[in-house]
Amino acid sequence: MRAPALYSAAGSLLLTTLAAAPADGAEAVPGLAELRGTVVAAERAKDAGIRFGSCSEGQDMPGSLRCGTVNVPLDYADPNGKQIKLTVSRVLATHKDPHNSKRRVPRQGALVFNPGGPGASGMYFPLIGLMPEWKRIAAAYDLVGYAPRGVGDSAPLSCQDPKRFFKGPTQAPLHPSESYKRERIAQAKAYARGCAQRSGSALRHYHSLNNARDLDVLRAALGEEKLTFMGASYGTYYGALYATLFPSHVRRMVFDAAVNPEPEQIWYRNNLDQSAAFESRWADLREWIAKHHKVYGLGDTPAKVLRSYLRASARLAAEPAGGKVGPGQLHGAFLQAGYYDDYWPLRAEALSAYLKGDPQPLIDIAAPVTEAAAEAENSKAVYTAVECNDGPWPTEWRVWDRDNTRLARVAPFETWDNVWANLPCAYWPAPRQSPIDVRTGPGELPPTLILAAERDAAAPYEGALELHRRLWDSVLVTERDAGTHGIGGGPNKCVNAHLDAYLLEGRLPVRRAACAPHPEPSPEKS
Repeated sequence: MRAPALYSAAGSLLLTTLAAAPADGAEAVPGLAELRGTVVAAERAKDAGIRFGSCSEGQDMPGSLRCGTVNVPLDYADPNGKQIKLTVSRVLATHKDPHNSKRRVPRQGALVFNPGGPGASGMYFPLIGLMPEWKRIAAAYDLVGYAPRGVGDSAPLSCQDPKRFFKGPTQAPLHPSESYKRERIAQAKAYARGCAQRSGSALRHYHSLNNARDLDVLRAALGEEKLTFMGASYGTYYGALYATLFPSHVRRMVFDAAVNPEPEQIWYRNNLDQSAAFESRWADLREWIAKHHKVYGLGDTPAKVLRSYLRASARLAAEPAGGKVGPGQLHGAFLQAGYYDDYWPLRAEALSAYLKGDPQPLIDIAAPVTEAAAEAENSKAVYTAVECNDGPWPTEWRVWDRDNTRLARVAPFETWDNVWANLPCAYWPAPRQSPIDVRTGPGELPPTLILAAERDAAAPYEGALELHRRLWDSVLVTERDAGTHGIGGGPNKCVNAHLDAYLLEGRLPVRRAACAPHPEPSPEKS
């Protein structure tokens, strides 16, 4: 575990002096060389700024959004060595009060956003200011998105030929056979080798600590003395790392759908917890479908809905829909519905239509989109590299098999899918980071806002509670009895009122607050 001095007030003070400090002894304190390198890179970025211009045709973005790049070191221990470019997007503050056209809203700075992943790009984020729920924030802030290292055009990672990435139809056994497990182990080993072969020695530098350091360089390049940041899902983790490493550089921070930052959780145990939580969310979806049995005809109890789903899966195993959609694609479509309940109607309608003899709605939502293969392959490569690099993973298959066989007895829906997504980490060729102890003390960090849905499966609620315990003066706002993954700026007016009050006025409730759930989605009628 990294030295606790790196998150203390003394560690923060080092940021003002390390740039000129001698190199001797830098390796005596883990992370000290990288901290010095961040100071050097941030000063360089502050001087250079970002030249925003039109976005490339490949990004296909409206003219209101401008794009640029910022240089960061591949290796912060060697800030004058190889540099990589991160792509950045921005829409300037509108200054327009959506409720009073005569009032000019003063600018409060830049709001930088990360949507999570790892492997997701925030390049389209600034366009969210066009939505009614975001207009007040867009009036006061330049909205800034970016593609983290490895993502999109930001020194992109790849682990296999994108032409081979999408495979369909595929199977998705909830209780896999030994022969199937051996097949997936071989695939995981090959994938890990592919990451090393296609990225070389650079692979080791794609991890969350460097994402946090990149964020400080981006802050400096934007000309911001202090950072206003909103991270969702995985973005909350490296946002929390940033708060720990650079507390004196924080203005305001929003952690939406917070993941558990406990070092022992990164990332093997967090994935076990996620698999357990998805079983409850899958039950929520089946209960909702059963409630609307008259619309979908899939069963008037959750158990009957499950039988309908398994019947469809078995039929797809025998004869894939359109030659592309097998049990694996069906499973993937319903896993997505565990993230966002506004997906529920289309999933239920597609399943209903398929069982009634019309496979097209299911093909429309579940078939692999070959045009998106390169982007999807890149996203998975970054996800894998960051999670594998971030911390220790079990290196013996028997540990994975024991833990997940036990879990799948009570939570079969996501468990093995999660294993196959992360198993390359058992055979990872790059050295691992030691997760730092995310924690701030009194007076080290300005008040921060944590948003969480109580039944979020992708980021189980315990993660928000743990982050709240670790960040001094943080305030937790909970959407009760709801499970959408990421709730800021969504359909819940109560949540949005807290978000607006914090970002626009710096105002927070006392310690904790709760909001009633947003309305359930309305069913689609056949």
